[in-house]
Amino acid sequence: MDQKAGKYKVRDMKLAAEGKRLIEWAESRMPVLMALQEKYRVTKPFKGYRIAGCLHVTKETAVLVKTLVAAGAEVSWSGCNPLSTNDAVAAALAAEGVSIFAWHGMNVKEFYWCIDQTLKFHPNLTLDDGADLIFTIHKDHPEFAEKFVIGGTEETTTGVHRLRAMAADGALKYPVIAVNDAETKWDFDNVYGTGQSTLDGILRATSVLLAGKNVVVAGYGHCGKGVAARAKGLGANVIVTEVKPTAALKATLEGMRVMKMDDAAKVGDIFVTATGVKDVIVKRHFQSMKDGAIVSNTGHYDCEINIPDLAAVSKGKREIRANNEEYKKKDGKRVYLLAQGRLVNLAAAEGHPSEVMDMSFANQFMSQLRIAELHKKGVRLENTVHDIPVEQDQSIARVKLSTMGIKIDTLTPEQIKYNEDYSAGT
Repeated sequence: MDQKAGKYKVRDMKLAAEGKRLIEWAESRMPVLMALQEKYRVTKPFKGYRIAGCLHVTKETAVLVKTLVAAGAEVSWSGCNPLSTNDAVAAALAAEGVSIFAWHGMNVKEFYWCIDQTLKFHPNLTLDDGADLIFTIHKDHPEFAEKFVIGGTEETTTGVHRLRAMAADGALKYPVIAVNDAETKWDFDNVYGTGQSTLDGILRATSVLLAGKNVVVAGYGHCGKGVAARAKGLGANVIVTEVKPTAALKATLEGMRVMKMDDAAKVGDIFVTATGVKDVIVKRHFQSMKDGAIVSNTGHYDCEINIPDLAAVSKGKREIRANNEEYKKKDGKRVYLLAQGRLVNLAAAEGHPSEVMDMSFANQFMSQLRIAELHKKGVRLENTVHDIPVEQDQSIARVKLSTMGIKIDTLTPEQIKYNEDYSAGT
């Protein structure tokens, strides 16, 4: 482990050159974020602002960090999942002078230690994925929320749910913008990013043939829908489990079989949880699984698959290959758990493709900038969870289309007038 007190702690600084190459590759695929980097490099709107980030340390995240720094921010960073840090990328950021505390394979105590290190410079903005950073401030350093922090942003569905619950309880001490709920985030990052990267992680950990397999997807939200579509495209027979009637109906009309997990557990070959809820696969499900079943999770937290229950019905386990543990059940049948039940797309693969993270992280940058600019004007948002402006969403989409060489129509003045004329009828 390499570290410099108060500045960084990463796995191995010798990996920095490799990490630099990975970041350069991501930069070549993230034109929107690179355009923002160039636009704000001179004016430096974040000068004087300290941003604490807790987000997967990937090559794409590094581009976001470099964009914030180019715009004048002082940044301190940690990973938001014990298995999602790319050690080469972390080393590259440390080599560039970024304060970063993250390495792959940390335990829970180390995970929160890293978050605490990012708070030592008293941030006035937070950037989160899963809300662990925000919750740590509220739980362990509530005075920071009152004295220093002017606002924050949240990247993922489970984090937004957590923060909305805090706000509803009157416990949220500063405003947070729900980046996850932007159309240019969850309709692209969650659907296309999660769909592709989840299957990438499963294939890297198993190398199995997906065609002809029964793939059980738990949850048919944006992430589950993306996984189901990609699995179906590779020839899998997709089964969806749901608790929400409308989501189950959508899955049915989109060609998926829908059933209860109790029934799906008996026929599934590969399982993917994508719900954000605990105990989706529990003891009775493991007991009824066929020999060789593969179980994985792509939700943010590792509680969707009840691993203690799997251990309880097993007589032993061994690592069969990287990110793939074979549990031998007491009945002799085997269940293969991928990535220790954590996000399989980040633990066993590289996370979402750069192209979709380009829009998600552009939203992060613009939302952080919105809070800072309001602060300069003496304005502070209400202490609740806020959506991003529709104009920001459409602007990012328009820039993305432009970088792809795609042009679209615009409404004429007459069409705009027609849309606003409620008296126009048949």
